[in-house]
Amino acid sequence: MKESLHLFKIGGAVLEDPGELEETLAFFSNLPGRKLLVHGGGRRATQLCHQMDITPKIHEGRRITDADTLEVVVMVYAGLENKKVVSILQALGCNAIGLSGADGNTILADKRPVRDIDYGFVGDIKTVNTQTLASLLEAGLTPAFCAITHDGNGQLLNTNADTIAAELAIALAGQYQVNLYYCFEKPGVMEDVNDPDSVIRYLDPELYVAYREQGVIAEGMLPKLDNAFRALKAGVASVEIGDRKALALGKATQLVWTTEFPE
Repeated sequence: MKESLHLFKIGGAVLEDPGELEETLAFFSNLPGRKLLVHGGGRRATQLCHQMDITPKIHEGRRITDADTLEVVVMVYAGLENKKVVSILQALGCNAIGLSGADGNTILADKRPVRDIDYGFVGDIKTVNTQTLASLLEAGLTPAFCAITHDGNGQLLNTNADTIAAELAIALAGQYQVNLYYCFEKPGVMEDVNDPDSVIRYLDPELYVAYREQGVIAEGMLPKLDNAFRALKAGVASVEIGDRKALALGKATQLVWTTEFPE
């Protein structure tokens, strides 16, 4: 039987709330066994862009990254946010090591080709160095990844954190039983974003398509769910989406393949 691995992605709203961030990282650090964390930081990057008179551009929940924006996201993701997360985890007794995809050549990406939209310096993941990751995990370290990759030729690339979490989960699923968690500020995927009691407890691909066409699920939730379903299809053991409390209570949204949902 494969050893379990908890792969946890936390979103920008959690990062911006000091109390919630500490509680979320405490929950993460208490998960048993091997762990790996991925974090975003888009909200802080957007704030800093405005302060520097750089206009943020988002298309369907994904950031368009020109050269100036790339400098900002590298500073925020790989610097401020990553080291903040690592320092809190260390205070909680979790021996974390902060990484970008360039560190240890762990995540290699290609610059996204221009099609209908020019995303700029955005990376599509090409390979994940599972050998290096497994070595870190087996050494008792907890990798904490920011949303920066590289192309192997000296170019850093902005890569959606939800995508990184999914790709890491897929790559490591061959060696571990990977349980993937997307932790953000809402209790789950909701039918009404203003009603916390409207969490969709079980979501399958057919229902997802229907909600997407109706506009119930939109914007930043789209890349999250696209990546989550892709991970589930590729052999990741489980995928759950919700806030810390919902995840802890087993009341977050769980992705499934069948419409015959559990009671």
